[in-house]
Amino acid sequence: MILIKPPHLVPSESETLPSIFLAGSIEMGKAEDWQTTIQNLLLNYNVVIYNPRRDDWDSSWEQSINNEKFVEQVTWELDHINKCNYVFMYFDPSTKSPITLLELGILTNQAEKLLVCCPDGYWRKGNVDVVCQRYGISMINTKDEFLRAIEHILKTLP
Repeated sequence: MILIKPPHLVPSESETLPSIFLAGSIEMGKAEDWQTTIQNLLLNYNVVIYNPRRDDWDSSWEQSINNEKFVEQVTWELDHINKCNYVFMYFDPSTKSPITLLELGILTNQAEKLLVCCPDGYWRKGNVDVVCQRYGISMINTKDEFLRAIEHILKTLP
């Protein structure tokens, strides 16, 4: 497994490997670090993982198009979510995760690469359920099922 976090780019020698973007709840202090759980699950697979959970994130950064670091983060996420082969998306019930909702909307025309987990208790679960059903997006209701589905997907990779 090759792990890539912002602002780093993919090493050229790994561009031919299957790639996975970990989209979903990050809200520091609220969301569990589910990305690390997925990374640990994928340690022995020959894949590239794009994890947007930035190690040097500074919550004081103004979320503005005029803030270079903020724009760098958002651009990194948009670039990698579009170029990857798979997107594993998790909605943590203890968060609002508006950016994850935005990303779900962006990816409705790429349903074949998307696997969504939205457990009971997420404040907009009904919206996520309807969007996934309407656009044919694979949707799972529990984190345990999500982890099993990810393993199944990875076992089918060449």
